[in-house]
Amino acid sequence: MKYLLFSVFFFWMSLAAASAQDSSVNPGNGLPATDALGRKLAGHEEVGDIKKDKFVAIFYWTWHQGEDDTTYQVKNITEIVRKYPEAMKDYNHPAWGTKKPGFFFWEEPLLGYYKTTDPWVLRKHAEMLADAAVDAVFFDCTNGNLTWKESYEALMKTWDRAQKDGVNTPKIAYMLPFGAAPHSLESLRQLYRDVYKPGRYKNLWFFWKGKPCIMAYPDNLTDSAEDKEIRNFFTFRPGQPDYVDGPRRNDQWAWLENYPQHGYIKNAEGRFEQVSVGVAQNASPETKGHCSAFNLPGSQGRSFSKQKGFDPRVDGYLYGWNFQEQWNRALELDPELVFVTGWNEYTAGMWLPEHGWTGKPFSFVDQFDWEHSRDIEPNKGWGEKGDVYYYQLIDNIRKFKGMPASEKISVPQTLKIGTFNGWETVFPYYKSYKGNTLPRSHRGRYDRYYTNTTGRNDLVGAKVARDENNLYFYVETADKLTPSTDKNWMILLIDIDCDKTTGWNGYDYIVNRINPEKKATLEKNIGGRWSWEKVGQLKYAVKENKLEIEIPRNLTGLQTKKISIEFKWSDNMQEEGNIMDFYVNGDVIPSGRFNYYYRE
Repeated sequence: MKYLLFSVFFFWMSLAAASAQDSSVNPGNGLPATDALGRKLAGHEEVGDIKKDKFVAIFYWTWHQGEDDTTYQVKNITEIVRKYPEAMKDYNHPAWGTKKPGFFFWEEPLLGYYKTTDPWVLRKHAEMLADAAVDAVFFDCTNGNLTWKESYEALMKTWDRAQKDGVNTPKIAYMLPFGAAPHSLESLRQLYRDVYKPGRYKNLWFFWKGKPCIMAYPDNLTDSAEDKEIRNFFTFRPGQPDYVDGPRRNDQWAWLENYPQHGYIKNAEGRFEQVSVGVAQNASPETKGHCSAFNLPGSQGRSFSKQKGFDPRVDGYLYGWNFQEQWNRALELDPELVFVTGWNEYTAGMWLPEHGWTGKPFSFVDQFDWEHSRDIEPNKGWGEKGDVYYYQLIDNIRKFKGMPASEKISVPQTLKIGTFNGWETVFPYYKSYKGNTLPRSHRGRYDRYYTNTTGRNDLVGAKVARDENNLYFYVETADKLTPSTDKNWMILLIDIDCDKTTGWNGYDYIVNRINPEKKATLEKNIGGRWSWEKVGQLKYAVKENKLEIEIPRNLTGLQTKKISIEFKWSDNMQEEGNIMDFYVNGDVIPSGRFNYYYRE
């Protein structure tokens, strides 16, 4: 009888573990993280379970493409103004270069001055947006008849592969010009013929109200057979360009508005279908809040709040008063879909008054500098604070959509290092994306060319077990592990107390910073910087694509405490002591500032 009960128990434990291991990748929207300003992401106890029929879309720019003059240097507005402040008063200052009206960046993206034909970048975007629980991206095709085919082809190919690798990539849609102009109709027909009618990458389409969604005006469709097909094929949501006036017709969606934003399309139950949220608005007192140049005095930058004024701190642009005020309004209106502007525009044109803008002596319209810009994608210029808007986005998405609860952990059990036995009954299985260690070799903008060959061990999953004496850590890779003599090989970082005021970015202990030999080395952080001291030697074992480590609890002060830890694995980091390296080099699970959470 005892044998029968044990067999039944073992069967169910194995089934539970197998179920966890076979499930889809646990995205970042279920994991803890704390940003560089010390702000913790909302947890399940605050936001509750995932809510039904809640969606988040984000404006996405595929226009970083084309054949550039490779002898010309990229121009960064922030760097130019910092070095040559007098240039802001002189259109002909040599710092602006010879190509004018000009093509400038307000800052350098963390992944470089890339093109959106770069598969390495596109894969990073897919994972970051999936971790944020973004449901859809809308490509900016609002200028003329430009749909940026080279970029959307590269993105669809890359995101289709990412989806097959377990990434819950956002779905895709297009935003066409703000009116029923001839070039808008040209783009609409081109996209229908090229993408939608042949059913290409249908797995990536964003459907709304039962049909593929497109932000376009159907008004000038004719009675031709093709135009009738187009009219019936899409759910049309024409874009309202203005920041002030609100909807002018009953089928429009907003892309950017001033606070307090309007609700768009009220249904029979009185719920709004859509509300926009912006990081900042290129609107100024001079134009009474309507669209204007971002370098005009009083423009509604990142630190602006209609309720509180401008954040008085020198680094107020980091704290997102504008973004949060807009999110608070969206949460108040509680629509079906929140449309966020935006992810990765980064570029700004320099325009003269004769071009129709009132900035003196020239205008930077959609982007300008650290304060007057609206990109969420992490940037290099802010150093280790370059990702603060990414986590502010995630925090608010959780409050809007809810999030999954933490998975329960298995009962204590003792494991024998070197046998790799017993892990089949340990859960949860922290599953991660595979296939994301591909090398980079692609031209960036103008004089830039990017290579990255740091992808080495493709980390795909991890587990933790415990008994009264030890913690056991397990990690596996897609293929056989490289030799343990490799630099920065299979590093384990542990936040032993879930307190970000201790350790390096909260990580109190590190394993394998020193390459393991017969034993692995456990080190404790000193002083919060990338400085470590040896604590003890650890048993470890490698078998093909698996690594297991035993950590005595008395080495970490956990011998008498219930366990509540966060941890992550990193392979082949390049910039030791720079947490932003976790987005760029080698492989890390989970990504960025996310951690796996293990609590008794």
